[in-house]
Amino acid sequence: MLLDLLACPECRGFPLKLHVFSSSEVERQPDRELPLCELYCSYLGKEIKGNDFPCKECYRREVQDGLLVCPSCGRWFPIIDEIPRMLPDSLRLKREKKNELNFLKEHADKVPKEVLESGKPYNLKQEKA
Repeated sequence: MLLDLLACPECRGFPLKLHVFSSSEVERQPDRELPLCELYCSYLGKEIKGNDFPCKECYRREVQDGLLVCPSCGRWFPIIDEIPRMLPDSLRLKREKKNELNFLKEHADKVPKEVLESGKPYNLKQEKA
C-alpha cells in the first residue's frame, strides 16, 4: 500500500498509521524503480532513509481488511475488501455510522484501544453512552 500518497481528509495529517487485519499475497512486478514510496514506509512504519526497505515484500501484499488512523486528529478509516474508505466527516453518512461501528466491533481484538475508546468520528465508548 502506497501510504505516502494518503493524508487525513480532515486535518491533512501525515503519515497515517496502518493496522492490517487480513492480507493476501499477489504477484506483480513494479513498473518503476524501488523504493516505490518516497517519504514513508507503511510496511515498516517509518520514514524512508537510504535503500534498506522491503519494497518487494510490501508490494506483493494486498491489505484486504484493516484500519488507517490519523495520529494528528485521531480519525480512523476502515479498509474493507481492499478499499480504504477515506471520507471527511461531512461525507460519512449517518447510515454508514452503523456499518463503521459494526466494523469496529467485528475487529475489536485488532483495533487499537485508543480508536475503540476515543476514535473519531465514531467509537465504541461513545456508542454506549
